Amino acid sequence: MRPGVLWLMAGLSLSIAGCAVTQPESNDPPPLSEASFNARILELESQLTQQCNAQSEFQSRQLDQQQVLTADMREVGSLLRYLRQDVQQLEARDEDPIIIREECEVDDALTTKTLVGRSEWVGFPGVGTYLQARVDSGANTSSLSAKDITRFERDGEDWVRFKLALNEDDVVVESQRDEWIEAPIERRVRILQASGEESRPVISLLMTLGPISENVEFTLNDRTHLVYPVLLGRRFLMDIALIDVADTYLHDRPEFPGGEPADQAAEDEAADEDDNEE
Repeated sequence: MRPGVLWLMAGLSLSIAGCAVTQPESNDPPPLSEASFNARILELESQLTQQCNAQSEFQSRQLDQQQVLTADMREVGSLLRYLRQDVQQLEARDEDPIIIREECEVDDALTTKTLVGRSEWVGFPGVGTYLQARVDSGANTSSLSAKDITRFERDGEDWVRFKLALNEDDVVVESQRDEWIEAPIERRVRILQASGEESRPVISLLMTLGPISENVEFTLNDRTHLVYPVLLGRRFLMDIALIDVADTYLHDRPEFPGGEPADQAAEDEAADEDDNEE
């Protein structure tokens, strides 16, 4: 065989071998597995859901704003109608005379009376103690809680001897809690109750309440089943006091030897907030 032919065959062999070794790389992506495909689908579904939710929220906000604007427009329209009516009335009233009404006269008696709350501190200078009192215009005569009530005669007159009937938590000058008190009987009153008729003595004691210092008539009876040892009725209030039922303790507690200072009454007053006496 000729040498030229041999060289040609050798060259062709080398070319074929080179082609087999240097094949170009493919650009196609590798095939997806089932797990990768499902994960991709879930990711796309989540993105689509978020976009839909965002769009719904945006539309809801737009609807709320539209409703607010509609309400504002209606209110403005209503105000304009009222304003137009007021202008028309003013124009029609330009020639009408201006009427100045006479002011009501103030009763001077009201300015001379002392304002008291529904509960107040009262003092008894003759006894030497202070007590808590309920102010009640529904009762006619005032009442003082008393026990061991004993009638006796002195200089031909009817007198009575008694002690204050108090509960353990009643606020009093302790040295006067069990002291005897004597006073002449002013009169007697009949009290009708479900259990029958009862006669109670009435005495007069000097009493102070804020700026008030008066001799007040009290019926004597045991009030330990009630909240307040003292009840102030209409006879006391008449011509000297007015009641502010929305307030309590408008006046300071009076001071007596052996008692607590007036500025320490706040704690006792706070304990009296639950006013449940009938």
